[in-house]
Amino acid sequence: MTAVAVPGAGGAPDPAADAAAESRAPAVTAKDVRRELRRQLFRSKTFLGGMIIILFWAFCAAFPAVIATDDPSRQDPASKWVRPFTDGFLFGADRSGRDVFSRMVYGAREIMIIAPAAVVLGTLIGITLGLLMGYFGGPLDDVISRIIEALMSLPVILVALLALSALDASRLTIILLIGFLFGPIIGRTVRAAVLTERNLDYVRAAELRGERSTYIMFVEILPNVVGPIIVEFTVRLGYAVFTMAGLAFIGFGTQPGSPDWGRTIFEERSSLLSDVWWPSLVPALALASLVVAINMVADAIQGLVDR
Repeated sequence: MTAVAVPGAGGAPDPAADAAAESRAPAVTAKDVRRELRRQLFRSKTFLGGMIIILFWAFCAAFPAVIATDDPSRQDPASKWVRPFTDGFLFGADRSGRDVFSRMVYGAREIMIIAPAAVVLGTLIGITLGLLMGYFGGPLDDVISRIIEALMSLPVILVALLALSALDASRLTIILLIGFLFGPIIGRTVRAAVLTERNLDYVRAAELRGERSTYIMFVEILPNVVGPIIVEFTVRLGYAVFTMAGLAFIGFGTQPGSPDWGRTIFEERSSLLSDVWWPSLVPALALASLVVAINMVADAIQGLVDR
């Protein structure tokens, strides 16, 4: 009796069946990839811890009166240098009897407004420069790269001081200044990412279709380099916070008596010699917590991008 051969029987591969199975398998889309990345990100304790701290300070900046226990400008000479957890002062009082906790809460406002706005501006500038340098290359890349290297050789805080000495140190001026200083730095990161995409098949296909350069850069390439841009944004946000605090420490962008963290540290630094540590230490810890939280978020995002 002759056995009838059954396709795929006995462990023999069946190409037709495999092809049919593959056609029935759901295709993995870019949306699925983004959903999986978000799921992994929100499972990261580092990311969640950093975001909780950042959102707390953002809430303080948006609704300070909800959290603060007193007017940050109200002076009470009788309460001068009251120690923390004494006479109703959670974090004590400063040399003018002002509530340190309330000043810490209100002090988040300037930094949480100016720093993100400046980094958003810098990111937009950096994206434009990076796409131009990475896509076109050649003399344009060389010229812009040399200008960026010259700017990066100068300390940001020094350039900011020189510029603010000649300009009005308003909120808008500081946003524009920090944004234009950070833009070229972000541009270098974007350029490096664009160079890895420049010669891939999808870019070549768009060029063969006759698409314009602006379309290829902003529609085809830009979505594929979002990861490094987000990482660079978060890193620069931390630097912007420090830059803002540094400028406020030396008196730029804030008025005397302002609850801004940098200004408060400057005005209360001498009290450390009198064993009165809380008026300057509290805003310093607030500043440090915000920068550390931003770096935690940046590290978590970097870990996913590098996978």
